[in-house]
Parts: sequence; structure tokens; C-alpha cells
Amino acid sequence: MGRFLQIAGLAIGLAGLVLQFCITVPASMEAGRSLLGSIVFYFSFFTILTNIGAVLVYTSLLSSTGYAWLPAFAGPRMRAGVAVSITLVLIVYATVLARLWQPQGLFLLCDVLLHYVTPVLFVLWWLVAGAEGRTRWSDISRWVLYPIAYLVYALVRAPIAGEVPYPFLDVAKNGTASVAFAALAITALFLAISIIAVFIDRGIGHRGA
Repeated sequence: MGRFLQIAGLAIGLAGLVLQFCITVPASMEAGRSLLGSIVFYFSFFTILTNIGAVLVYTSLLSSTGYAWLPAFAGPRMRAGVAVSITLVLIVYATVLARLWQPQGLFLLCDVLLHYVTPVLFVLWWLVAGAEGRTRWSDISRWVLYPIAYLVYALVRAPIAGEVPYPFLDVAKNGTASVAFAALAITALFLAISIIAVFIDRGIGHRGA
């Protein structure tokens, strides 16, 4: 079951990322961005970066010898951290972002694949085969560096590019206080998911023992 979920998650994740790239870049260039600007725009979404992380985790474990491929992504703590991040992707999109736009056609397909299907597949895979009971509470302090670094990047890029990847990060439109509140709320949600993930991972570890 674990291997099936791994291969399915890898195939669907790659398909979603490639398709999203193929439709986003031309649409972005039509909107006035350069080719380079369109590529940067594509990689400026937390959803895209996190799905890439999930694909790298799957890929790192394809080798029959264990951690031979991409060892930095193969470790159980990295797997748990990606599980937390991709869960955040699903929750924030489903509760906040989904109501803000109505994608059609291939954009809708990518929307469903990268915000719903890949998160569910990755979490299921992690629960079945990826968790080993080796996470520590201190790992949370490392995991949270990812969304914090992303937030800094998005806010620094905003005045330079004149755009933000997510509406709730728009300081010019919403004000500093609103953006700060949104950032704190999402960080708190990330920490809550992290705590639950450590509990689950430790429970799986005890059960395995």
C-alpha cells in the first residue's frame, strides 16, 4: 500500500506541477510579465514549492537501497515536515483561498491536483509508510523556518514585483496589521499541525515497537 501511494503521489504530483508550469507561464507572459518573470512568478507560490518538496521526498525513496537518492529529503524528519507543510496547503486553500477565485479548465484541474489530491496522498503515504516514530519536539523549530522564510521572501518581493502570491499578504491593500495577523494565524496553524504530527509519529513508532 505504501509503495502504491508513493508512486501514485509521485506521478500525480509531477503531472500537476508540469501542467501548472505549462499553463501558468504562457498566461503570465500574456499578462505582461517576461519569461523570466513568469518563471519566478510560478515558483513564488507556497503550494508549488511544497509540492516540489513532496515529489523530492517520494523520489529520494525510489532507490531499493534506501537513501541513495536525494538523502536530504529521505530522512523521516524531513518527511514529517513536508507532511505538515502540505497539510497547511490543503487547509489554507480549502478554508480561505478557494472562495477567492473560480478557475476553469486546466487551471481547475491543477487546482484540484495540487491543493487537494497531492496533500491527501502524501499524508496517507506518510501515515502508512513514511512515519517511523523518530521525530523530536525540537524538529518543529526547524520545520517552521520554511513558512517563515517563505513569508519573508513574499513580503520582500512584493514591492519589487508589485504583486503578492496570496491576497492576505498584500500590505499595500490590507495594511500591515492585517497581514501581520494573517501571518501569525497561519504560523499558529502550522505549529498546531506540527504538534499533532509529532504525536502521530511517536504513536506510530510506539505501535511499531
